[in-house]
Amino acid sequence: MLRLRTVSISVSTLLSCCMFAALCFAQGKPQASPGELIATVAGQPIYEQDLAAELGPKLLQLRNQETSVLLRPPKVEVGHDPARVRGEAKAPVAIVEFSDFQCPYCKKAEAILKDLLGKYKGQVKLAYRDFPLRALHPQAQLAAEAGRCAEEQGKFWEYHDALLADQSKLDGAGLVKTAQTLGLNEKSFQTCLTGGKFKAQVEQDVQDGIKAGVNGTPGFFINGEFVNGTQTEAEFEKIIERELAISRDRTSIRAAR
Repeated sequence: MLRLRTVSISVSTLLSCCMFAALCFAQGKPQASPGELIATVAGQPIYEQDLAAELGPKLLQLRNQETSVLLRPPKVEVGHDPARVRGEAKAPVAIVEFSDFQCPYCKKAEAILKDLLGKYKGQVKLAYRDFPLRALHPQAQLAAEAGRCAEEQGKFWEYHDALLADQSKLDGAGLVKTAQTLGLNEKSFQTCLTGGKFKAQVEQDVQDGIKAGVNGTPGFFINGEFVNGTQTEAEFEKIIERELAISRDRTSIRAAR
């Protein structure tokens, strides 16, 4: 939801200040100053520059309040699979990543994500969701299914890291070889992969991503705020810090009740 907050000015307060200043100038009979004529009180002209000199600080404050607009990006509720989460499950900030094992930009983002998990240990968690770009990456679909077959044997993240570390081994033989290297049960893995056991689940991830607005990889939702493509670590940190501050405020409010 787009949240818009504006600070309105009290018209009565501003008019009161203007009338007070006008009376002061009328009583003191100051010399006319350059600028636009604002008013005439008791025969005494009051100019814009005179009023600004008297009420400058107050007017500046009012102008700053008048133009103060706080915009927050819209948020989207995006679920994730608890079995494919890195970090503390109860961390206040969740990064849900829609990714493609054949995508070079997804590989590039991995270093940033690992740095963030280390820096915000216990405060940030990372959840993985499949979004194979099948039209661009012909091996991405099978690799996504293979990742879930590895998850079935409790080694999703090890398999995930291995595939992204060497994206040249995403054909059928390469996927099985990686499973062997990680000590997975080869027969079970092959049966899972060749039988298309998790094809529907991968498709569900894709459809959920499309509904959420994802149209490329990587795509991230940080507590529901969409971050499109590979960004700098600083960009991720800016959103994370804001979300952590919100979490702290909520905790303080609950504690005060």
